[in-house]
Amino acid sequence: MTLKEKTEKLRVIKNELLGLEKSPLFSFRQANNFFPVIGEGNHEAKIMFVGEAPGRNEAKTGRPFCGAAGKILDDLLTGVGINRAEVYVTNIIKDRPPQNRDPLPEEIACYGPFLDRQIEIIEPRVIATLGRFSMRYILEKFTAPEALKSISELHGKIFSVQAPYGPIVVIPFYHPAAAIYNRALIDDLKKDFAILKNYR
Repeated sequence: MTLKEKTEKLRVIKNELLGLEKSPLFSFRQANNFFPVIGEGNHEAKIMFVGEAPGRNEAKTGRPFCGAAGKILDDLLTGVGINRAEVYVTNIIKDRPPQNRDPLPEEIACYGPFLDRQIEIIEPRVIATLGRFSMRYILEKFTAPEALKSISELHGKIFSVQAPYGPIVVIPFYHPAAAIYNRALIDDLKKDFAILKNYR
């Protein structure tokens, strides 16, 4: 698939999400003048980051990881010599849940297929999950038997799986926002992010 074709297919996803009235979060988006947060970055990225759901800053701007967690993500990327423009960043859930609560199963069921399509379009060689919800979704998607284990057990581990377009690796990470509330996790994140140097 050419870059032009990928960009067009991603534009189609964006338009579908803008009008996704069946979403359980659509009315909340409309009531707060929020935007869906589709994703951004290199459409031919080797590394795709998948978070959980947008926060308030993200929903106000339509950009993923642009708040405090985004600053931590940017610092972690810089620390391993990766420019954010090289990667693609998105979430499972494309609209902000109220009070930044955890995603509900019906929300994951609604938005998951859009993420699946983004993966198939971009064809990353590495999917870096950020947080437990994206970790579980992606590991289950690729039928990894470890999917039900906790993120404290799996962070920084490398899982080789088969995507429709070829072999890839999935690497779970703590969500950068977790380091806002627990500064001790920043060391784990730095150590785990060093793994990405091997996949640039």
